[in-house]
Amino acid sequence: MRLFHTSDWHLGQNLHGQDRDFEHGCFLEWLLRQLKLDQPDVLLIAGDIFDTVNPPVRAQERLYDFIVGAHEQQPSLTIVMIAGNHDSGSRIELPAPLMRRLRTHALGRVLWLDDGQLDAERLLLPLPDASGEIRAWCLALPFLRPAEVTGAQLGDNYLRGIGQVHEWLIAAANAKRTPGQALIAISHAHMAGGSVSEDSERSLIIGNAEALPASLFGSTISYVALGHLHKPQKVNGEERIRYSGSPIPLSFSEINYQHQILDVKLDGETLLSVEPKLIPRAVNLQRIGPAPLAEILLQLAELPNTDLLEDLQRQPWLEVRVRLDEPQPDLRYQVETALQGKAVRLVRIAAEYAGTGRNDGADDNATLIELDQLSPQELFSRAWQDNYGSEVDEQTLKDFAELLQDVQMEREQP
Repeated sequence: MRLFHTSDWHLGQNLHGQDRDFEHGCFLEWLLRQLKLDQPDVLLIAGDIFDTVNPPVRAQERLYDFIVGAHEQQPSLTIVMIAGNHDSGSRIELPAPLMRRLRTHALGRVLWLDDGQLDAERLLLPLPDASGEIRAWCLALPFLRPAEVTGAQLGDNYLRGIGQVHEWLIAAANAKRTPGQALIAISHAHMAGGSVSEDSERSLIIGNAEALPASLFGSTISYVALGHLHKPQKVNGEERIRYSGSPIPLSFSEINYQHQILDVKLDGETLLSVEPKLIPRAVNLQRIGPAPLAEILLQLAELPNTDLLEDLQRQPWLEVRVRLDEPQPDLRYQVETALQGKAVRLVRIAAEYAGTGRNDGADDNATLIELDQLSPQELFSRAWQDNYGSEVDEQTLKDFAELLQDVQMEREQP
């Protein structure tokens, strides 16, 4: 059996206000070509399909057009997609009855039966090969929100509730499969030891104990297709537990590694190989600095000029990081003037202040942090420090986490 493992498409994402639809369209066209060329049995999309719980119409059209196109060119292909923490689980599941006609399974939530037991049946999906023979079973684990895995049956410990869900689902899968059929898990979670992209990965659970242990996925699982972390990586060096990463760089912190999908091959229950397929970058992200303003202006002058025959949609996104000794009121004007006629698109100017010598109590090595660089937890902690002059305590942080979770759940209601 052959699978393609992808995740974190983030359709509808903006980069500091700039639309990424062209880049997502290029990726989906490339993926369709790869599916046609290699004819895998299964395509896995491990969460964060959309960038927000209420994605723009164009982003939704991109997803459904892709699913229809993939099915038309390869009718035997099975697609499994789960909701991530950026997604609305109910929105992901809304068109599920229609998508099943296209051999696509959409799982957004875990549900519980009247007797309090996990509805494991809906989370276990058969994975047939091109001949229709079931070669594997997929354990679909969408992002598990605290309200879904805590309560009367599971108690109030979030991690313990997650562990119980995994244990019950794996037990149900082992009872269902026959010898020779592999178990494939698809999950959207932050596993302990994973390398995080701080600028674009929203914290899953606010608090100090959000990372899940790899031991949740026992040795009976042949392969674990993970989503959430944007950098491709193995978990604890295990070949069978992987993040495929995002298909495009979602922030400037993600420009220094190649983005990819993973081509997974199995023989029965045995994992044969996991090979990356590198995704062409439709639009480069370019960062200049940090450096003093005079040096920055020289570097901007050396950038190539616009070629009128070039596709403007392929011009690089540019971030400029300027190191200043004191505030520069006309900073943006100077940067934009230097960029006139240049073949780049400016999306962000970040100013860093060092050695200011000011007497207003400011830290000489302070860095100007923009709001979009801070998580809700960090903003809350800073506001608490400013108002009360002390670090926020752990219990208050937990209370804030619960309140934030309630707000996010309310936003998800269609």
